[in-house]
Amino acid sequence: MKPFLLQLYRLAVVVAIAWLLRDVAVQQRTHGDSPVRADEVRAFLPEAASLRPDSSARDGFFILNRTGRELGYVVRTQPQARDFIGYAGVTDTLVILDPNWKILGLKIHASEDTKDYVGNIATDRRFLKKWNGLTWDAAAALDLRAAGIEGVSGATMTSMALAQGVKARLQANADQIVARPGLRLGWRDWGMFAVIAAAGLLAFGPAARRHRWKLLFQAVLVLYVGLIAGDLIAVKLLAGWARSGVPWQSAPGLAVLVVAAFVVPWTTRKPFYCHHVCPHGAAQELLGRIRPKRWQLTLPADVVRGLEYLPGGLLVLSLLVAMVALPLDLAGLEPFAAYIVRSAGWATLTVAGIGLVAACFVPQAYCRFGCPTGALLNFVRGRGVTDRFSARDAAALALVAAAVALNAYYLPVLVWIKGVP
Repeated sequence: MKPFLLQLYRLAVVVAIAWLLRDVAVQQRTHGDSPVRADEVRAFLPEAASLRPDSSARDGFFILNRTGRELGYVVRTQPQARDFIGYAGVTDTLVILDPNWKILGLKIHASEDTKDYVGNIATDRRFLKKWNGLTWDAAAALDLRAAGIEGVSGATMTSMALAQGVKARLQANADQIVARPGLRLGWRDWGMFAVIAAAGLLAFGPAARRHRWKLLFQAVLVLYVGLIAGDLIAVKLLAGWARSGVPWQSAPGLAVLVVAAFVVPWTTRKPFYCHHVCPHGAAQELLGRIRPKRWQLTLPADVVRGLEYLPGGLLVLSLLVAMVALPLDLAGLEPFAAYIVRSAGWATLTVAGIGLVAACFVPQAYCRFGCPTGALLNFVRGRGVTDRFSARDAAALALVAAAVALNAYYLPVLVWIKGVP
């Protein structure tokens, strides 16, 4: 019974931290952790000097010039459109209107999604201009598909969540009920369901089947899951979902994969995602098959023990970044975003490259010595009757205490410093 209680404790730690991340994110959004500034709308209204809050149900700001004359209006999509989640979080978009309530343009105010994806949208010449010239009511009633509003290449989920969020936010103040996005099953979802099923057959099937099909399946993981679909689990993704919610409607395949990545090792003691689904793990193992044997290095025991602390340290850093909303893109700490080559940043490409090169000399080097996502999934994995409460479990409890403290004290202090009511 004791190992089972220990497993419940570990699961409770993960759930508690996720809940605290969500709670502080809600506070940050609703209490003005990122207030709208007049300089953000000057690209559309050059004379803008200040903003005056609107006390009506529109819940936006009147844009004023230096003499106090109204130039237009600006409204932000969050938190009203928080149900529309991109790849790894919500995006807060400003909708700028002229005095006749016609849209002058959209501007991304803040985002919890992957930085490179948001950058692709911001630099797209056409996407953010699709709403220009529409009235508030016309934009609220807009049929996105009929209007030709499609996802930006390299940031499809993020851009479509932005578009849906704009429509939902304007609908909310057009006295219309904002419906939660309906379930959408696309080719990526069906492909992911097939991958999960195949991984399950290999993980729990006969060893002979695993040996026969493993090489082919690893190639599929790298090519399809990694380079084509780009559906990889990462701390950026998990932190974004903890803060914003899980996009069950828009990405059911990826959501089911995340559930399986936690539930399967928790219940069966098998490292399901890391050993059977992760494209980067598969790529490292494939390199290990083709590299000359003489390249393999044996690291000293002291070096190994020291390097094994790195994944846990990166996991702690990720929690701190997610809780305090520090200006550090968590995607750059891991190699997984590098598989979406068209939008990968230099940081994640560098981490991916170093990890693959290291795998040519030390088997599964990144998995063993650099992966915070793997450290998290390994934390919840069952270990059988010999399992005991360890220093790692005590450290996890300390992280929960730190998260409680940040949740309770960080935001009030930040609001007081910024002078935000």
